[in-house]
Amino acid sequence: MKIKIMPIKKLRGEMTVPGDKSIAHRALMMGSLAVGSTKIKGLPMSDDCNYTAKAFRDMGIKIRKELDVTIVEGKGLHGLKKPDNPLYVGNSGTSMRILAGILAGQDFESTLTGDAGISARPMKRIVEPLNMMGVKISAQCGGEYPPLTIVGGKVRPITYKNSIASAQIKSAILFAGLYSKGITKVIEPVRSRDHTERMLKYFGAKVKVSGKSVSIRGGSELKARALEIPGDISSASFFIVAATVLKGSRIKIRNVSINPTRAGILKVLSKMGADIKIINKKKPSPEPSADLIVKYSKTHGITITKDMIPSVIDELPVIFVLASLSEGRTIVEGAGELRVKETDRIASMQNGLKGMGVDFRVKGDNVVIEGSKSLKGASLKSFGDHRTCMALAVAALTAKGDSEIEGAQSVSKSFPSFFDTSTVYLN
Repeated sequence: MKIKIMPIKKLRGEMTVPGDKSIAHRALMMGSLAVGSTKIKGLPMSDDCNYTAKAFRDMGIKIRKELDVTIVEGKGLHGLKKPDNPLYVGNSGTSMRILAGILAGQDFESTLTGDAGISARPMKRIVEPLNMMGVKISAQCGGEYPPLTIVGGKVRPITYKNSIASAQIKSAILFAGLYSKGITKVIEPVRSRDHTERMLKYFGAKVKVSGKSVSIRGGSELKARALEIPGDISSASFFIVAATVLKGSRIKIRNVSINPTRAGILKVLSKMGADIKIINKKKPSPEPSADLIVKYSKTHGITITKDMIPSVIDELPVIFVLASLSEGRTIVEGAGELRVKETDRIASMQNGLKGMGVDFRVKGDNVVIEGSKSLKGASLKSFGDHRTCMALAVAALTAKGDSEIEGAQSVSKSFPSFFDTSTVYLN
């Protein structure tokens, strides 16, 4: 699907964005493994979350919706049944990697599969630690690529020192640790987003966080809870950047997640000179949220260091857009993890922004962008990646001349109503 985008003058109004899909995945998983009825308000209807829900339905979990509340009838840690067919997760890396940890503790064999895109994404990063836990898990090309076949059974606790900061790896190990007798610990070089440990605690698991390490004691049953999923900060970031760069803009985004391990985007944008105010803060239950007020502001380039990357990994494409329209040079260090997302996001963003006249250079895993006063309209490609598509859409709103994006349907992965939402608030 192609979509034409015409430049606009400013962004005004109030809005909400879909619920945070990272939190939503985990809410569905916890609810399915807990005892009783878990009620989830604000579950997003994105492709990725729908695949997670379907996987649990295929394993005997009843999930239904009543108005804006999703009810998950959990059957406990050992209540899942063997699926009749391979569990298909589309293009959802979160679904595949974390489900592998859950399936590790089941008393049946299962297979996780997905579309062509996910079949090219690295899985050895979870296969190796799960094998260390005694789980029989295999993948293609020496354990590197899906499908994954998992023979569930006894899980032994481990202490695992991860070489990269990854919430998906950490989560797979912690979920597997639920089924062990003993304490499982994960140590990271930099703390990754903590949605899993927050929610495990909320549902009654024995979890301890200390600096860069997280540990879980296996054997505790999870208890059903009610929770509300705040708006996705990653989805909000596209509108935050659009309002920042379009003169005369002022928007309010209601009830957005401000989890400190996830909201690095707010710190980075503020450091670049963005005018963002956080108001109406809500206490964690289990995630903190707030309303955001964003106004137009002149911005400047900065250096984003490697240790900052885990907290902004999903927002880097739209940060590249802001850097393109900021004064001076922006350097992003150690962004190599972007190469193994739904597409190589460094390459896809370089392709799009260079086509719009941006000086965008890549040196190994580092990105260097020289700010421009303006962008030019261009024919753009999403490369099948939702974040590339939405980031380039923001760039197109600011350009001189119309733009066209090929593969606009990719936004359904996380934000199906993105283009509809945009048209409501553009002025």
